[in-house]
This record gives sequence, C-alpha cells and structure tokens, in this order.
Amino acid sequence: MLFTVSMTFIDQTIVAIAAPDIIDELNLTASGMQWVVNAYLLALAAFFAFGGRLADLLGPRRVALGGTIVFVVASALCGAVPKGSGALAWLITCRAIQGFGAALLFPAALAVVVAVFPVERRGRALALFFGISGALTAIGPILGGWLTTWTWRAIFWVNVPVAVIAVTLTLMAKLRDRPRREAMDWRGAALVALGMGGAVLGLQQSTTWGWGDWKTWVCIVGGLAVLAVFCRVELATRHPLIKLRVFRDRAFAVDNGVLFFAMMAFVPLFFFASVYGQVCLSMSPSEAGSYLFIFFAGFAIASQLGGRILDRNGARPAMLLGTALGAVGFALWAGRLTDLSLSRQWWFVVMAGAGIGFLLAPASTDAVNRAIDASYGEVTGITQTVRNFSAAIGLAVFGTVLSHVTTDRIISSFQARGIPPSVSHSVAHQISQSISGRGNASAPTGNGPAATFARGAMATVRNDFAQGNQAVFYGMAAALAVAFLVALWHPGTRVTQEEPAVVPGAMPPAATGVDGQSSRS
Repeated sequence: MLFTVSMTFIDQTIVAIAAPDIIDELNLTASGMQWVVNAYLLALAAFFAFGGRLADLLGPRRVALGGTIVFVVASALCGAVPKGSGALAWLITCRAIQGFGAALLFPAALAVVVAVFPVERRGRALALFFGISGALTAIGPILGGWLTTWTWRAIFWVNVPVAVIAVTLTLMAKLRDRPRREAMDWRGAALVALGMGGAVLGLQQSTTWGWGDWKTWVCIVGGLAVLAVFCRVELATRHPLIKLRVFRDRAFAVDNGVLFFAMMAFVPLFFFASVYGQVCLSMSPSEAGSYLFIFFAGFAIASQLGGRILDRNGARPAMLLGTALGAVGFALWAGRLTDLSLSRQWWFVVMAGAGIGFLLAPASTDAVNRAIDASYGEVTGITQTVRNFSAAIGLAVFGTVLSHVTTDRIISSFQARGIPPSVSHSVAHQISQSISGRGNASAPTGNGPAATFARGAMATVRNDFAQGNQAVFYGMAAALAVAFLVALWHPGTRVTQEEPAVVPGAMPPAATGVDGQSSRS
C-alpha cells in the first residue's frame, strides 16, 4: 500500500520544483502554472469521498488497482504534453485525471492499513504510514530537481516503474474484496465536485479577475451554495456519499477542523518555499529540493513521536503540541525570509516541520477510530477530502496574497525612485507574474525608465518578493494558530478498546472510549 500511495505524495510536491522549466518550455503564465498544481489537488479533494465509497462498494483491491492504472496513464500523458497553444489545457486536464486516480487509490490503500491493525496499535501503524509517506513527499522536490536537469517531463514518467511495482505487489498480497450491495450516491458526488471546483476557481482567479469582479464572487458564493445543497441532500439520502452524522461526534469534528487549517499551510508550502528558494536564495531546482528536505527533518521525527503520544495519551496532547509548535515555527521562519540567508532560517524550518509532524497522524488516526457505523473507506474519504480541499484553498488564497503583496512592494520601490505610477504598475505586474511562477527574477525587456531600473535593481526586486512570501508564511502561521484554538475543543477521550481485525470493505464495530461508552456520544 505504501508503494501504491507513494506516487500520490510525490506528485504533490515534485511539480513545484519543475515549475520554472515547464513555464519556460510551454510558455505558460504564472496563474496557469498554479492551475497545473491546483488541478491535481482539487480533483483529489473533489473525488476522495467518491473513491472511499467506491472502495467499500467494489472492494479496496479492485479500486486500488484501477486508481493506479488511471493515475499512471495520466502521468505518462502529462509528460507527453505537446508544445503550442493547447499545452495548458492538456496539462491541466491530465493533472486533474491524475488527481482522480489518486482519489481512487489512496482511500482504498489507507482502509487496508486501518483494517489490519487493532485500534491499540493503530496509532503507531499510521504514524509509520504517514511518516514514510511524508518522507516520500520530501523525496518529490529532491527527485524533481535531479530529473529536471535532464528534462522536466521525467517527473511524470518516473511514476510508470513505480506503478508497475505497486500493481505487482498488490496482486501478490492477495487481498480479499468483500463488496457491499448498496447504491452509489452519484448526485452527491456531482454536487461536491461542482461545489469545491467553483469555490476554488473563484479564489484562484481572484488574482487575474480581481476581487471587484462579479465572476470572482459568483464562483465563490455559488460554490459554497452548492456545498450547502450537498449537505442537505446527503442528510436525506439513504446511502449517502458522506455520512454527515459522523460530525456529531465532537472529537471527530475537531480532528477534521485541525486538519483543515493545518493543511492550508502544509501542502502549499512546497510550491511557495521552492519558488522562494530559487528566486530569493538563488538556488537551483535540486538545491531548492534540499531546502525543503530540512522541513522534513523535523517532520519525520515528530510524526513518530506523535503516534506514540496518540497511543499513550490520545490525540489532544499531540494536536495541541503540533499546532502550537507549527504556528511558532512558521512565524519565526517568516520573520527570517527577508534576511535572504538559509543559515538564519533552518532551525525554524525544522520547527515548522516538527509541528506538522506531531499533529498529522494523530488527528487523522483519531478521526478514523471514531467511525460511526461507516466503513473505514468512507471515513478516510471524509478526512482526506477535508485535507485536500483545504490544500487547494490554501494554494489559491496564498497565491493571491503573494501576487498582490509582491506587486505592491515593487510598485513602492519603483515610485520611490521617481518612476511614474502608470508605468510602475505595468512593469511591477509583469515582474510579479514572472517570478511567482518561473522561479527566477526575470527583468522586463524594453528601453523605458522602469525596465532600465528593473534590470539594474533585481536585488531590490528579490527583497520585494521575499516580503510577499513573508506575508504568505505569516498567513500559514495564523492558520496553525486557528488550528490550535480548534484543538482546545477536543474532549480528550481516547479510543482504546481493542477491536477484532476488520476485513477491508466490511462494517467495523463501533469505537468505544476509555469509560466503555460509545464514542458516538
């Protein structure tokens, strides 16, 4: 199962490192490149609950194999994108199909891991699962940097041999499928995909359209309205895509709230930190990958400790520690971004990684342990939908923040040197779009005073871009601070009664707390 999901984790981060080369070869815009990254996350979020439900209805082995095949075919097509006017549409479409394949295979794989470990050992098991998965996420930037020196297309083709191994091992494992005779909630699947897609589209395009444009608000408000309709439909459906009554368990709701705000920082971090490293610290793609690996030095160790805390003391202490440490780490890291020196940042980078490591596995595991007459496939579908929707929102919102703050800072720098406002706005927007997506501070062409100044003052522009990233990282710290406040509401009860082994796809018994009462109360 680790081999199966490894591709999905690597692909969350590997594209960010190759973004500059992809933009240059295919002549994409920065906003277009953000959609290449976000299409994967959005499809993953929109169809994760569908994948979890499908794993229950058809059996996890079939769904894991099917998802792997969809994923690897889409990966190969991403690497084969032709140059020309249709390149962006091709790449976004194939990335979305990749996300759909990942949404099928991941909940099936995770349901198997949850089912074969009794609840008393599940914390350590999933800590190992998420710890190794986190390490695989860290491999993404390093592998991406190395492969990009050959060709950026290799970052997609590398999934092919991994998929062959994953399919072989899945067949060798001889997993048993026990399908359930229930109907698929197609209406719910369509509504959740449409609602999430609309909301994220509005947030993402706010940079291009502007917050005063009616299209921005129609997409955001319309998407949220569709999600509200989805909730009403699910509550009235006999076999819903998501059993929303599971949120009546306060601990489960808190777990998902913590994951929502924490993931706004975790996944978008890779895109913003890699571009910051290449623009502000003058790193190569491979060096930017090593920069992100520092983050996982803290993450890998803390994830194992977080799993042990969960087994001994429950999820609440681990989540409080992780959110607090992460908020402080991101805030201190943000404060050092304008120093343009890695030596002054690395300790805070490790601290931020440790914060995420402490909370990720405990929050995810505790949520799964509190399933209410729902299979583990469905419950993991809920938690992973929350995580990936949050990541897509974080990428869209922080991308808008980065663009606006960087543009405003560059305009201020230009006007301080006597460049007319109209010229400053035009050239500043051009530079901001260039460095936000390309990963290098490309000065504009031309012989005007603004262009001449820009070519001679790229050090100032890099500092302006660092201040834009500073605002983003402070936003990530704020998200983790909100996650800390949410974690305070966790009741602190633990799911400790050992359960019998559950066959993937079968109905698990109700989880109970230390006092012997059902956790659903």
